Amino acid sequence: MKLTKNQKAAKALIEPKAYSLSEACELLKKVTYTKFDSTVEIAVKLGVDPRKANQMIRGVVTLPAGTGKSVRVLVLCTPDKVAEAEAAGADYVGLDEYCEKIKNGWTDVDVIICTPSVMAKVGVLGRILGPRGLMPNPKTGTVTMDIANAVKEVKAGKIDFKVDKTGIIHTGIGKASFTPEQIYANASEVINAIAKLKPQALKGTYMLGAHLCTTMSPGIKIDLKAFLNGAE
Repeated sequence: MKLTKNQKAAKALIEPKAYSLSEACELLKKVTYTKFDSTVEIAVKLGVDPRKANQMIRGVVTLPAGTGKSVRVLVLCTPDKVAEAEAAGADYVGLDEYCEKIKNGWTDVDVIICTPSVMAKVGVLGRILGPRGLMPNPKTGTVTMDIANAVKEVKAGKIDFKVDKTGIIHTGIGKASFTPEQIYANASEVINAIAKLKPQALKGTYMLGAHLCTTMSPGIKIDLKAFLNGAE
């Protein structure tokens, strides 16, 4: 595929080497050329076999600098929890009417939170919500009795991540308009969270490599080993 003038200029700024995370965050600002506020993304390659249940890596992390976007939250709950959800800042609150809307194809939200008592009704929506990454899950804190705290955490920058079938965790961690320091804070939080999830049964190297990029920029290789050993 033929590269555009901007793509060529961006690629020319990246040397064929691994950068420290702080250097990568600084460089990322220079190689981002979109007119819109691109999403900053991190991809971490793991030496796991996602087909094995004890090597399926999944977790949650709260980004110190937030996600940089407005997160639309739907809370599915019984009437006694409606006021709590609304006070916490949920965008949509209800149960039967929203379950019906979802059955009819409506999924115009970023996160769905529910209480354990309504999971029977939410569970039947799995075929619609699952492929879109919207299915509530106790492991990610989106099935809980503490609705207020769950909504506030998501609004403040809580995200969940999961390794894909190729062994890569790929997730957005902010916006190109963030400062290098904000990008660094979010990226380091994600890397450290993934590092803590190393399976005990795994043999060999756990974290094989990582790249940082924005929506249309080239990837910047991160010196993951140096970072995990304490370098910035």
